[in-house]
Amino acid sequence: MTTYEVSSIATVVGGHSRVLDDHQGGVQSIIRFHSTYPLETLQGIEEFSHLTVIWRFHLARLEDVQLHARSPRGNPQWPATGTFVHRNHRRPNQLAISYPRLLDVDGRDLLVTDLDAVDGTPVIDLGPYFEQMGPRGAVRQPAWPGEMLDPSYWANASERPAADESP
Repeated sequence: MTTYEVSSIATVVGGHSRVLDDHQGGVQSIIRFHSTYPLETLQGIEEFSHLTVIWRFHLARLEDVQLHARSPRGNPQWPATGTFVHRNHRRPNQLAISYPRLLDVDGRDLLVTDLDAVDGTPVIDLGPYFEQMGPRGAVRQPAWPGEMLDPSYWANASERPAADESP
């Protein structure tokens, strides 16, 4: 098996303070690039509305990885699916991809919203989202992802039930 060593290019500052399954929307955070990257590495990024961000589930543990089929969120109403059918920290490399909206750029700080990572998250890579690089053709998926994620995943964090803590 080939292994790769990667270093973070930025860190998420602010936004969500703890990991939660739902109510990810409406929270602003900053993606702060490390000072080792010259400002010109971000030149032109402000022209884009959305970013593609690859980040690491840094609060996850290696023992969280589950290499077997299981029902999403432990819900027996949804079919057991394999490790690579889930989008969470139980995957071997514990990486995620998000598509936040870019609100502003201030030097090495990118102000974003709708980034489902928590304060302190290391960003492995980032680029602008190009419409032409998105899925081609009709997108097909089973019913369970929509049942699991709509409408609560991107619901505004300010609407989170009182039992949950604020972002």
